[in-house]
Amino acid sequence: MDRGFYIIMAAQFFSALADNALLITAIAMLREIHAPAAYEPMLKWFFTISYVLLAAFVGAFADSMPKGRVMLISNGIKIIGCLMLIAGVSPLYAYAVVGLGAAAYSPAKYGILTEYLPHSKLVVANSWIEGLTVGAIIFGTILGGWMINPALLTWFGEIDAWLPIKITSSLLDYSLAMVAALYLVAAWFNAYVPDTGVDHKPLHNNPLFLLRDFFHCVRLLWVDKLGQITLAVTTLFWAAGATMQFIMLRWTEEALHLPLDQAPYMQAIFAVGIAIGAAMAGRLIPIHRSVRVIGVGIAMGLAALLMVPISDAGLGLGWGKNFVLLLAFDGLWFASGLMLVVGAMAGFFVVPMNALLQHRGHILMGAGHSIAVQNFNENLGILVMLGLYTLLVSAQLSVQTVIILFGLFMATAMYGVHRWYQRNLRQHRNDLVRLLQAARHVHEHG
Repeated sequence: MDRGFYIIMAAQFFSALADNALLITAIAMLREIHAPAAYEPMLKWFFTISYVLLAAFVGAFADSMPKGRVMLISNGIKIIGCLMLIAGVSPLYAYAVVGLGAAAYSPAKYGILTEYLPHSKLVVANSWIEGLTVGAIIFGTILGGWMINPALLTWFGEIDAWLPIKITSSLLDYSLAMVAALYLVAAWFNAYVPDTGVDHKPLHNNPLFLLRDFFHCVRLLWVDKLGQITLAVTTLFWAAGATMQFIMLRWTEEALHLPLDQAPYMQAIFAVGIAIGAAMAGRLIPIHRSVRVIGVGIAMGLAALLMVPISDAGLGLGWGKNFVLLLAFDGLWFASGLMLVVGAMAGFFVVPMNALLQHRGHILMGAGHSIAVQNFNENLGILVMLGLYTLLVSAQLSVQTVIILFGLFMATAMYGVHRWYQRNLRQHRNDLVRLLQAARHVHEHG
């Protein structure tokens, strides 16, 4: 990998770092104004809606100009969202603006990999970008928790005193200013992202044409016997991952009794596991064997069920008065180990499937369109699962019940995809073998 690749990685790291720090800050803002608990997962819903509504257009936008420029514009939109939060706009609406920038950013972020690198390096490149994204999740969630710690208000005030113009006296406003600064750093790296030399088509002026073209691309991937499997797996994974983020926060606060400024540490441990799994996948799973990792996704859903009996007191079963302590120990250590293992499973199975999906999409329709189709399906899944989770929160179900429903759904859905692939293999064996052999050829020869 050359210097240009590392510039792309640095830009992605700082942008993702700010994204994750901002989510924790936005949750703290909702709690400061005493918003209902169901508003917290709705933050992610508002963030994600742009991915779905604009999916037909952001892919064409990403393919219309050098992708470094697209990433620069997108980070500028995210900064506007931060300023809206500081100005007192509703966190839901301001976070929706940040989501608009993220929706435009994503096709360029992944599409540039397929333009800049040979296909043989896609799995390795994906392990890099997912690993750094996970690193940004780790440090971003920790940073978000650190920035809302009331003890830092004095420190922020001392820094503010050195400035010629006083910024604010609010802890959350200081936190948002730091997030905006991170987006500025990402934008600075975006300005130095190398041009890949690929000819870029001008953005078509007719939105109806773009809609028809986009849904034609959606159909191409879902009809493709290999593309449909990878698309189903990644859609399930990211939908479950977005929901897991909020389940984990609630579980950490209720079962492990950690406050919001410390609860993100468990998310960070989960992200460390994803990074480990992603790195292992990059070394052990070539692109033509990617489909074999679906079984790990089934195991991940079942492993999530082990969250249910864990509390800060130890390992127990039951709820309320029927709670029975089976083993007394520091439950925080056991919870941390479990999140590390579940995260490693997640990283190990999603990175190869993501690379294979990018490969098929790039061949069928081009990098930007392919990523936009992927984002549309994955984020539509996120909207559905977050909507269901919001209903569960509104119904005041216990976090243990929610975890059981989540884990069983994940395991069952992944098993269903596995059976789907087996049926495709029986009915279209020659075609699938040919496609996987072609993927192996580009993996070995570029």
